Amino acid sequence: MPDTALPATAQEGARVLTVSDSAAKRVAFLIEHEGDPALMLRLTVSGGGCSGFQYGFAFDATANEDDHVFEKNGVKVVTDDVSLDLLAGSTLDYVEDLMGAAFQIKNPNATASCGCGNSFAA
Repeated sequence: MPDTALPATAQEGARVLTVSDSAAKRVAFLIEHEGDPALMLRLTVSGGGCSGFQYGFAFDATANEDDHVFEKNGVKVVTDDVSLDLLAGSTLDYVEDLMGAAFQIKNPNATASCGCGNSFAA
């Protein structure tokens, strides 16, 4: 299982995933409420959604052999090798505004995305 420290900034196309301070803080909060400090946020990309691919978020306590683990402020985000191909150079952020609060993926590989922000075309 490759364990990669997060760079300050991700270069477009690089096989890295950057986690913002805001996202790391929110993941830490959610893990604390789950009561299991071994949990990591698993970020996946699968076929589907209104634009061709969709993001998936879940908690996981294990990293598989083909996973890449990115750490920020003690929080771990894990993604599989196939998903990382589509996420390479992306930033995971957590945004709160008057419309609500949500995780957002800023993906340089997305050629189009839908209004929900959870699906994209590559």
